[in-house]
Amino acid sequence: MNKKEIEQILKDYHWMLNSIKIMREAMDEGAHISSKIPMYGLDAAMPKPKGYTGDPVYADVIRRSKHWKKIEWYEKAVKYIQERIDRIKDERESEVLYWLLEGKSYRWIGNHMGLSFAHIKRIRDSIVDQLSDEANVTNDTNGTDDTKETNFRKQKTAC
Repeated sequence: MNKKEIEQILKDYHWMLNSIKIMREAMDEGAHISSKIPMYGLDAAMPKPKGYTGDPVYADVIRRSKHWKKIEWYEKAVKYIQERIDRIKDERESEVLYWLLEGKSYRWIGNHMGLSFAHIKRIRDSIVDQLSDEANVTNDTNGTDDTKETNFRKQKTAC
């Protein structure tokens, strides 16, 4: 995941976790089939709109499968953060991360920790860098074309 996606997940983590819990409970309870297809009267005799099935059970199965896909996406995002939390070693960063995951605003965290809004954003940027896979890729070569970097002195021009 790139850094923008990680920032968004950190922002949304708290409600994603709550949504996973609520959605699972609703799906496990076997919520009743909600159908707007009339079974009796004049409306039942009218032609159905094209492109939709008249079977309420099938419509509910489709709705539930979309719901499960959304739950899976939330779980993937939450798991991504949870698997990388141990990368944060600094006490200040781990405190900011904790409150971000609890759904607190930057201003609230800043007031709580006695830091400015801008400082909290800098700490958040550092956290995102550490959580990102891009920052944790090691490369043995410093130069280009797999060559070690050479140290040339910079010379001033005569102009």
